[in-house]
Amino acid sequence: MAVHSTEAQDVDLTPLADCNQCEYRDTLLANGGCKPGDICILAQSGRQIDRFLKRHPGLAGHYIADEFWERRAIAARYLPTNLLRPLLNDPDEAVRRVLAYRVPLDWLLELRQDSDREVRVTVADRLPETQLELMADDPDYLVRAYVAKRLPKGRLFRLVADPDTEVRRIVVERIPSVSLGLMAEDKETNIRRIVAQRMEIEDLALLSRDPDWTVRYEVAIRAEDDLLAQLAEDPDPEVSQIARERLANQPERQVSDER
Repeated sequence: MAVHSTEAQDVDLTPLADCNQCEYRDTLLANGGCKPGDICILAQSGRQIDRFLKRHPGLAGHYIADEFWERRAIAARYLPTNLLRPLLNDPDEAVRRVLAYRVPLDWLLELRQDSDREVRVTVADRLPETQLELMADDPDYLVRAYVAKRLPKGRLFRLVADPDTEVRRIVVERIPSVSLGLMAEDKETNIRRIVAQRMEIEDLALLSRDPDWTVRYEVAIRAEDDLLAQLAEDPDPEVSQIARERLANQPERQVSDER
C-alpha cells in the first residue's frame, strides 16, 4: 500500500544513531528518556536533537563545543543566557543567529559586525535606540532598513542620502516634515512625491519646478497663494488644471467674483 505524501512528510529518514556509542545508554535510554529515531542527541537530525534537549534542557551545556553545527545551534536555544558567551564567535552562522536573538542587550554590540547578514539584522532589530546609529553604515541595505525603521526620527539625517531606495523610502516617511527639504532633490521620483505630500506647505516651492509632472501635481494639490498661481501655468495640463481648479475654489477668489 502506497504511503500518502502527507504521511511521508512526517517520517524521519535519518539513520538511527548507534546507542552503543551513547553516554546515556544505561541511563536515559534505559529509563525511556530518549528514543532511537525520535528523541536522540546523537542523530544527525535537528528534530530529534531538539526533542531530546527540550526534554533535557539541563544537558545543553554539554554540546556548546560539539563538532556538529546543528547540535550546537539547538543547544544554544536551551542554554541559560549566562552560558552563551563562548558561542559568540562560533564558526557557523546558524549558531550565531540563535545568539543574536537570545544574548543580553549589552552583548549585542559584539555581533554588530558579524559576517552574516541575518545576525546583523537581528542585532539591528534588538539594539537599544541609543546605539542604533552604530549600524547606520552597515554594508547591507536590509540592515540599514531596520536601522531606519527604528532610529529616533530626529536622528535620521545620516540616512537621507542612503544609496538604497528602500532605505530612503523609510526615511522619507518618518523624518520630521520640517527636514524634508533635505530630500527634495532625491534621484527617485517616488521619493520626491512623498516629500511633496509631507513637507511643510511653505516649503513646497522647492518642488514646484521638479522635472517630473507627478511631483508637481502633488505640489499643486497642497500649494497656496503665489505658488498655486505659478502652477496654473505649468506645461503639464493635469498640473495646470488642478492648480486652476483650486484657485477658482479659494474663498478669497469666490468673494471677489461675487462682488
